[in-house]
Parts: sequence; C-alpha cells; structure tokens
Amino acid sequence: MAAPELSTSHEAAPPREQAPTRPNHHPSARAVRRFGMTGSLLMAVGSLGAGALPVPNPAFGLRLLGLPSRNATVSIAITYAGMAMVVLGWLWLGRMLKRDQNGGTPLAHGYITRTMGLWALPLFVAPPLFSKDVYSYLAQSAIAARGLDPYQLGPADALGVDDPLTRSIPTIWRSTAAPYGPLFLYLGRGITALTGNDVVLGIFAHRLLALAGLALIWWALPRLAKRLDLDPRSALWLGVANPLVLFHLFSGVHNEALMLGLMLAGLEIGMARSWVLGTVLITLAAGIKVPAELALGFLGMWVARERGGGFREVAKVGLAMAGITIPVTAAVAFGTGLGFGWVYTLDIPTLIRSWVAVSTDLGLLGGQLGILAGLGDHTDQVLALTHALGGVLAGVICVWLLFGTLRGRIDPITGVGCGLGAVVLLSPTVHPWYLLWAAIPLAASTARIRYRRLAVAGSAIVALLVPPTGSDFAFRAFQLPMALIAGAVIFFVPLYLIRHRIPR
Repeated sequence: MAAPELSTSHEAAPPREQAPTRPNHHPSARAVRRFGMTGSLLMAVGSLGAGALPVPNPAFGLRLLGLPSRNATVSIAITYAGMAMVVLGWLWLGRMLKRDQNGGTPLAHGYITRTMGLWALPLFVAPPLFSKDVYSYLAQSAIAARGLDPYQLGPADALGVDDPLTRSIPTIWRSTAAPYGPLFLYLGRGITALTGNDVVLGIFAHRLLALAGLALIWWALPRLAKRLDLDPRSALWLGVANPLVLFHLFSGVHNEALMLGLMLAGLEIGMARSWVLGTVLITLAAGIKVPAELALGFLGMWVARERGGGFREVAKVGLAMAGITIPVTAAVAFGTGLGFGWVYTLDIPTLIRSWVAVSTDLGLLGGQLGILAGLGDHTDQVLALTHALGGVLAGVICVWLLFGTLRGRIDPITGVGCGLGAVVLLSPTVHPWYLLWAAIPLAASTARIRYRRLAVAGSAIVALLVPPTGSDFAFRAFQLPMALIAGAVIFFVPLYLIRHRIPR
C-alpha cells in the first residue's frame, strides 16, 4: 500500500459540512482500530515465547503462559504477524486522517489518542520485545542502590554473574559500566528500592517510566505543531502513534522516551512561557541521555533572535543558559551521589559495530580494501578516522543549523530534529530507536511531503526489520525464514476477513 501523504497545515483543508453520522461509528475507523488491536494482542501472546525474555523465563512451566515458549518458531511467526497488522493499521490510520484533512469523513475527536492507547494496552502487560536493554537498566540501578559506582563497575563485577539481574543481560554488556546519565540511574535506584531483585516488577516499573515520557511527548508535540501552524493530529500520528514508538520506546522500554519527553516539554515551555524553565527541563533530559543537550543551543538561538538576533544577544543568552545549566547539572550529579563518572562511559555503545551506521560502514569498507591491497589489517585505525570525520561533519551541520535558527531561516523545532538526525546518522552506532531522536521532533516541524513520505516509509520498514527476540539468529538461521512464512500466512487471514471494510 502506498504511504499516506498527509497535509499538515490547518489552512490547507477546504471547508466541509458536518458529517451525517458520528465519525467514531465509521465502519473503517472501527475496522482499523480492531485490526491494529488484534495485531497488538498477537504480539503480546507471541512475546511469551519470542520476546526479549529474562533468564530464567518466569513463564516457563506454567500451563497456559508457558505454552508459547515451547515453540519459539511459532511464537516468532505470531509476533511478526501482529507487527505487520499494527504497521498496516497505522498506515490506514494515516489514510483516514488524510481524507479528513481533504474534506472527507471526519475522524472523531481524540480517535488517534484512544487508538494508540488500545494498541499499547496488550504490550503493557507483555514481556519486552526487540531489546534487552531494560535488564541493563535494572542491574545498573541495583549497583547504584547498593552504594557502588555504576560508572566504574559492570553488573557481573558488582552483582555477580549468578545474580538474577545479571543473567538476563547479553554477555557483551555484563562487564561494561553504565553509559546513562545520573538522573536516570537515580530514578532506577528508586525502582530498585520498590522492586528489589524481582525482574518482572522491575520491567513494569520501567515501563511506567517510559509511559511518563510518552505522556510528555503526547502533551508537547501537538503544541509545538500548532506553533508552526501545522495540524497537531498529524504530529501525533507520525510522532506518537508511530510503530517505532510503540515497538521500541514502549514495548522495548527504552529510556529515549523519557529523554525526548523532557526535551520536547522543555522546548514547548521555553518557547511559550519561560525559557529559564525550558532550560532546566532540557538539562534534566540530558541527565537521562546526553544528546538532549543539543536542544539548548536551538532554544538559545531562538531566544537571542527574539531579543534582536545580534551576536551580543547570543553571548548574553548563552552565558545566562550556562548559569542555569551548570548548577542544575551539578545538583543532579552531586544530589544523586553519582557524580560525573558518566562523562567517561559515553563511548560504551560503540563497543558493537553497527551495520546501520554510515561512519562504521565506511571504516569497515576501508579496512577490507586495505587487506585486499596487501597493506595489512588496519580496520581499527580506519574506523577511528571515519568515526572522527563523522563527528566533525555532524558538528558542522549542527553549527549551520544553529545559525539558520538565529537568522530565522530554520525554526528551532526543525533545527533540533535535523541536528539530532545528523548526530545519529553520523555516529559510530545506530539502533532503530535512535532514529526517533530526529523523527519525533520533525513530526511537529515540517509539512514537506517528501520528508513525510520518507518518514512514513522508513518507519514502516524499520519497524519490521528488528527481530522481536532482541538478539540475532546465529546458529538458528533456519528459524527466521520459517517464522516469516508462517507469519505471512497468519497475517493474510484477518486481512482477507476485513477486506471490504478497510480504507482503499
């Protein structure tokens, strides 16, 4: 199906008469909601055998809940069928929103929010999918709760290899220190105080934390879209109801949800009410993950432009922001008792070589070419060079965007989205959920049809690329093709049953 092309301007839609029937009773609306809900239910059931499950699996041996874990291939097939149904339902939802904007049958008020809530509900009670990062969160928080330094010790060293919080972590991360900010580990320490070593309760608590971040995104994104005279429903559809958000920030329980929520709330409050309070919120977002700090530059350029746009104003605003950011950062670092050790662990994610990262791909290619030319294996040195060049290029792009914001050519929301996009795409490591650093702000910042087509197509494709198990299929290469074929068969059954009730 072609990706829906949404018009985001309030003024683009022609006036229309009131629909003769209540829009929330529209057959297509009900069919789309139920189709996606069924897909989410299938994902929840399949996750019991195909999810990023803890070790040992608490459902193993139970009569009903343990059944999916006995046949992983069937569970993966069910999960993939559910993933495809959610993605297709999201595309249909965008199609209906486009019809609404073009004067067709209107959608009910709050339909997108309620639909997203219903699709998320089954995944709230299901095991994590797509990533095992939440187990690292639990272990690193437990290290901090025991009075040890999570920026010096890995879970295996601090807790022991046989600790229930360590056993679920992939082997490569068991001895690595925490790369996250002190605010996140402080919140995690509170979760540890409530849940102890209970992995299941800890997952639910971290999912509530991710839900709080998504609530902030849901609050801020439509308001930022209105600021640029864009349709807030389009921003919600692309930035919050996006399958990547549902799959990775919510089901995968990534702390990007809280980072982006605080950052976007800081931008909205900083532009609408108080740039001082906005600066505080963005600084707190950087206490979750450092890349949020980039938003301070664009908020500062916007404030300087409002005051005249000269370099004197830039200097004054920059000094004022530094006078806020430095004390807040110090208060978080020393108030949590964790200090500034996170500064030395920011490169931990680069331990893996990500095939999605451009700078890593170029470095690996250069290393292989050197081997073929008989120059020896200098892959590590070439990687260091390409990573450094990628960082410099990302910095140049961000500086250009900052000056564009100061001159009024680029709004700060677009600047943040594009700047974070450059940082992600040129960084040594790229995970699918990293793309949301750029995609979520840009959902509220642009009406360019070319970008929206790319964003919609990219979200739909990437959402289906990541295995639900949170690990690769090494030594199980036969399993994935079989599961995909079975998943396609399962997927087409409900699709055939509702073929007459879906948006064309």
